[in-house]
Amino acid sequence: MNDLFKSPSRRAFLRGSAAAVAGSVAGAASAQDPDPLITEVQDWAAITGEGVDETPYGLPIRFEDDVVRRNVPWLTADPISSINFTPIHALDGTITPQGCAFERHHSGAIELAKDDYRLMINGLVDKPLVFHYADLERFPRENHVYFCECAANTGMEWAGAQLNGVQFTHGMIHNMEYSGVTLRTLLEEAGLDAAGDLSDKWVYVEGADASSNGRSIPMEKALDDCLVAFKANGEALRKEHGYPVRLVVPGWEGNMWVKWLRRIEVMDGPVESREETSKYTDVLADGTARKWTWVMDAKSVITSPSPQSPISHGPGPLVISGLAWSGHGKITRVDVSRDGGVTWETARLGTQGDAKALTRFYLDTTWDGGEMLLQARAMDETGYVQPTKAQLREVRGENSIYHNNCIQTWHVKANGEAENVEVS
Repeated sequence: MNDLFKSPSRRAFLRGSAAAVAGSVAGAASAQDPDPLITEVQDWAAITGEGVDETPYGLPIRFEDDVVRRNVPWLTADPISSINFTPIHALDGTITPQGCAFERHHSGAIELAKDDYRLMINGLVDKPLVFHYADLERFPRENHVYFCECAANTGMEWAGAQLNGVQFTHGMIHNMEYSGVTLRTLLEEAGLDAAGDLSDKWVYVEGADASSNGRSIPMEKALDDCLVAFKANGEALRKEHGYPVRLVVPGWEGNMWVKWLRRIEVMDGPVESREETSKYTDVLADGTARKWTWVMDAKSVITSPSPQSPISHGPGPLVISGLAWSGHGKITRVDVSRDGGVTWETARLGTQGDAKALTRFYLDTTWDGGEMLLQARAMDETGYVQPTKAQLREVRGENSIYHNNCIQTWHVKANGEAENVEVS
């Protein structure tokens, strides 16, 4: 073999890939063989293309038509109260396009026009108020990038490796730039003197859909960083994401991000609604349940290579990439293991923005064609370290559904294919 390929130098490998010998290693065509895609005029260069008005709202090109949200049909009895998954294996960077961002509905996505939209603030306030959509746009607004993760993300993996694809194990998450008015601003507009001591007060937030999904939020969080949002990634919210207005609760489980937000009530205590008693609590081994487990702890996953994104180029330079996030704040470090957690290498973090947003990580390495047990382990600014599944089970048993932030393992085979396995 050429000496270039005995060296771990990435630069040397990429220089050599232009030579004829590189064809057998990197999949590059030999420079000595004419490539008609280079030497001959192709159809796309011989005729004019589509005009600027061909697609008034831009759509992905047809070659990317497999990059879509996907459902698991057997997961729920009916798609009206179900979830689909972000194709995180096919994305890069951190921002999730709205058209790819996962959906979770309790009674289906409704159509609610801006002109028909109303938001009521009532309860322990000085003056109950009702806002129209146009009213909200007149308040000072903020823009923040946050991740939204369903509490059940990775929930099917508690008992062992179940679903063979990162879209299905970790795809109940998206990361978008939200624009809107702080919840604090609207509460202060209604006045909170009537509530007295705010340290023990709560707000109850409710949606306008048929399920009337409602959650109780401590006043401390409501006055901190919650956002009443009407834009995402610069454009209006999509119907499935709560158009025209939704609540954003940074770092906390997605069920609290109430869509089609219609009511905010200031109260003396929590409502103890269905979604915070029989649901969205964590059942322990002894049958008792952890309650008020809102924060999404630090978590990471390798998106490529993974079962839906196998290695297709053979041995040589390899970019191992993935996502990390924490509801406690910024990600400070991600380690990657190629041997199931025996040894670790520190990955390179991509550009970070807001706290409580997704962070992209990369490990630029060289693959020798051998099998790997790929894992990622995240750490956040509080010092929290992402646990193994064994560590989680030691505390919580195997009865839980929600808040599974364990280290995930992909078994990468010699042919480049990957499979979901458990290495606890």
